[in-house]
Amino acid sequence: MIYEIAPALAIRDRALRHLQAVIIGRLRRHEACCFAWDDEPDIGGDDSKKAAGPGLHGAVWISPSSSLYFSYESPMTEPLRRDWLEVLGNAAASGTLRTLPEPAPMP
Repeated sequence: MIYEIAPALAIRDRALRHLQAVIIGRLRRHEACCFAWDDEPDIGGDDSKKAAGPGLHGAVWISPSSSLYFSYESPMTEPLRRDWLEVLGNAAASGTLRTLPEPAPMP
């Protein structure tokens, strides 16, 4: 994900697709949110930051006037999980959206 002047974040496709759905949904409702990352396993830095090693932390404010670009390594082949979207949406509504682990499948 690339956010205006912030460094590009390498987010795994599956997690990024869910984050994109939550972010776009909020922006369509004219809602802003903070997106933060703190060494989550689904997030890596852009190519220029890889040599720096672990310790990637940061946050950006996303509002309806933000310019975002989502880029994927492969086409979407699996449907989005409603329960994961709900967990991410609740996090955004609580103040800070971040990549959260995909919930365990229901039996």
